[in-house]
Amino acid sequence: MTNPEEKHKTLCYSEFDVLKRVVVCQPQYMTIREVINETQEHFKDEGIHIEKALEQHGKMVNVLRDHGIEVILLPYHKKYPEQVFTRDIGFTLGKTIFVAEMASDVRRGEQDVLKQWLEDEEISYYNLIGHFIEGGDVIVDRDTVYVGLSNRTNLGAVQHLQSLLKEFEVVPVPFTEKYLHLDCVFNVISPELALYFPEAFQKQEADILSKRYHLIEVTKDEQFTLGTNVLSIGNNKILSLPINKIVNQQIRDHGFEVIEVDITEIIKSGGSFRCCTLPVFRQHTV
Repeated sequence: MTNPEEKHKTLCYSEFDVLKRVVVCQPQYMTIREVINETQEHFKDEGIHIEKALEQHGKMVNVLRDHGIEVILLPYHKKYPEQVFTRDIGFTLGKTIFVAEMASDVRRGEQDVLKQWLEDEEISYYNLIGHFIEGGDVIVDRDTVYVGLSNRTNLGAVQHLQSLLKEFEVVPVPFTEKYLHLDCVFNVISPELALYFPEAFQKQEADILSKRYHLIEVTKDEQFTLGTNVLSIGNNKILSLPINKIVNQQIRDHGFEVIEVDITEIIKSGGSFRCCTLPVFRQHTV
């Protein structure tokens, strides 16, 4: 019997359904050109070793492919030093890909590379123009979409999304802006579980999240090494950094398989596995 979902080229209703198709970009021209977050501030003098970053990114891609995931490599361009972080240039909600409008000058234009690929593949998309929004602030869990309010995503974008998404409840989530994106402090890994850095939230937001999920708290040290920014590929398998030992053990204690891949050269620019991947198809399960 043919799965009716297979006729769709894009589909995503969660952060944890089985990942089938994902967009990435090699860090060929990755550099800290202008400091845009605390992590970059920390590593700005050390810089990024491109060959090492490319090797680590390649290993991540191989892990994804070894798990049967189709990996699309977008072309890279020298004028876009943050292009490895494909999550921010768009996001898939339901059967629709939304192309983001980038707030930071250093990233503006990256979304055009995604649009070109979508047009070449004859995949329709909705271009969210008029309000700043980036995919690192957008987290979907079935009929709920959490959108972080940050320096990169504003309330107008949240209201715009809600007007378009009648089948979803779009929930704005304010957090401490220095952490850049919501997925640097919060991430859903199952219908019941989420990773969470408590210092980033006021009590009201913490209460909203704790009523919905059992929250696995990430320490300050492991937030800095992006302990929340894991990638679920489905079937209770999660990609995470080897250095985040505490959060990895907590995830394992809840019955998950943690696949440790070292991309520490890439996280010098402030993003980890979730930041480096733009899911376009996850096999929806009820």
